[in-house]
Amino acid sequence: MARPISSTAAVSGAALFAAADLATKALIAARLPYGQQVELLPTLNIVHVVNHGAAFGFMATAGGWQRYLFIAIALFATGLIIQMIRKPATTAMEQVGLAMILGGAVGNLIDRTARMGVVDWIDVHAGVHHWPAFNIADIGISVGAAVIVFYMLFGPRAAEAVPERAP
Repeated sequence: MARPISSTAAVSGAALFAAADLATKALIAARLPYGQQVELLPTLNIVHVVNHGAAFGFMATAGGWQRYLFIAIALFATGLIIQMIRKPATTAMEQVGLAMILGGAVGNLIDRTARMGVVDWIDVHAGVHHWPAFNIADIGISVGAAVIVFYMLFGPRAAEAVPERAP
């Protein structure tokens, strides 16, 4: 089993991830007018939209109160994830996944607090069928969660949890 990384290193990695997310959002907000898009590839656009809801625009039209709910959830999740990273039993792979989730949560938290919503700028599509726009923070949250689930299913602890068959 891989030795855990220091909790300071994991939290520092999360901070770098959040900084990269916030830098890309600031660049998009400064350089691309709201609502505009630039085609990079036949299936990839750079866009400038603001999501006032949660994932995939959930509750985006709820009237504004949801912003405070999402900020409270992000603050609670940040504290919980930091505690999970600091647990001695947390493996290096789990810490990496948690750090990615933490970086994404903090990036979206700061953006939501400063802008009243979250800047999304990556638009993946197939013809007229578009995936909801997303950002670096969303990638961190999704990939971090996938790392943790994959590790839980296939990592050393999963192998230890499988009872041996009797001959």
